[in-house]
Amino acid sequence: MEAAVITKTTTVFRLPPSPLCFAALRHRNSSFSSSTKTSLLFPRFKASHQLITRCAVERPDTGSYDGAGESYDAASAINLTNGSNFLQSLFDFTSSNFLPIALISAVALGMASPTLGCYAHKYSLSKFTTFGIFFISGLKLKGKEIGEVAEAWPVAIFGLASILLFTPFFSYLILQVRLAPQEFVTGLAIFCCVPTTLTSGVALTQLVGGNTALALAMTVISNLLGVLTVPFWVSKFLADGFGVSIPTKNLFWSLIFTLLVPLVLGKVVRNSFKGLATYIDENSRTFSVINTFLLSLTPWMQVSKSRSLLLLVKPQVFTEAIAMGILVHLVLLGFNIILVKALSAGFGGRESVLAKRKNARALLIVCSQKALLTVIVVVEQLSGALGQSGLLILPCVAAHINQIVVDSFLVNFWVQKDKSHNQIKEF
Repeated sequence: MEAAVITKTTTVFRLPPSPLCFAALRHRNSSFSSSTKTSLLFPRFKASHQLITRCAVERPDTGSYDGAGESYDAASAINLTNGSNFLQSLFDFTSSNFLPIALISAVALGMASPTLGCYAHKYSLSKFTTFGIFFISGLKLKGKEIGEVAEAWPVAIFGLASILLFTPFFSYLILQVRLAPQEFVTGLAIFCCVPTTLTSGVALTQLVGGNTALALAMTVISNLLGVLTVPFWVSKFLADGFGVSIPTKNLFWSLIFTLLVPLVLGKVVRNSFKGLATYIDENSRTFSVINTFLLSLTPWMQVSKSRSLLLLVKPQVFTEAIAMGILVHLVLLGFNIILVKALSAGFGGRESVLAKRKNARALLIVCSQKALLTVIVVVEQLSGALGQSGLLILPCVAAHINQIVVDSFLVNFWVQKDKSHNQIKEF
């Protein structure tokens, strides 16, 4: 009996490890780093991901070795691993591209089912969403970063001049184009008159290793000064061409209370409560997602309201408007590239502060983008003076998405170029 027990014990001890365990452990090690970022936004997914891995590892002990059972367990592990990897990739893609996905989904929802969007517009939900966006932007605003641009102040001055004074003149060229409906052209003209984006420019600058403090300073200051410049440019380029009266004074005060007041209020709240700034900085990505969701609500309401008119627009015309938006962004990029090179050559050459790679990249990205939210605020205040709100905003939504996509490719090109350069230096 003792011999039999020894034989049985030896047999059990020498069982080969289950392929299921290897598959699950390999999956756990390979997916940990990629899931860390996603788990900050999707904690439920993180829990379910761990549950799948745990279930795969904790195989019930049958007490005997069965080749068919091991094959079944291995197949189950592979299926669980593949399914979990697919979900991980899906969530990673969604979190990385949440802004364009949210905007496209908002437009699609407004076209498919406009009833709820019309009710939201009727009760002025857009006023609350706009207030919330700038309040959150104020909560995220770090005052010390603005002080870090002292060294690059000439770049900041040029950037503000490009955003607020130079690029609005492209509105005049855009208005020479004729499309039906003409609101598409008018919307893009307004798009050129507004300041830079609130979030995407700074985010892309950070990804490419540019001067993030400089990008943030130009973003904040241009949006504050835009309260003064936007009514002037809209009145100058659009009122004369359309024979309408732009309520410049009302537009000015509306921008003050809709953009500036919540931004300052958010900054005051950030500095007033101990520990709040740390919490916001640690959950910055989550607040960015909330901001993006709030931003997407306004196009949803505007498209819902103007759905009947949008259905009358020929697809060819809308395609032409999208192409115009892409062309506008490429022209702004080219314009800023030429000016940066010209000014850097005239003021110190390669030693110029404009010639520094970090400063130049921050300037090119931030100065070539325009803020969709400011366009929405302006259009809301015009109350149909320049055409249907939905028709004015829709090409701007497309232009906003396109500029992010184009600049993402540009950032990727710069990153790959830097990697190749560093590899050559190491070699």
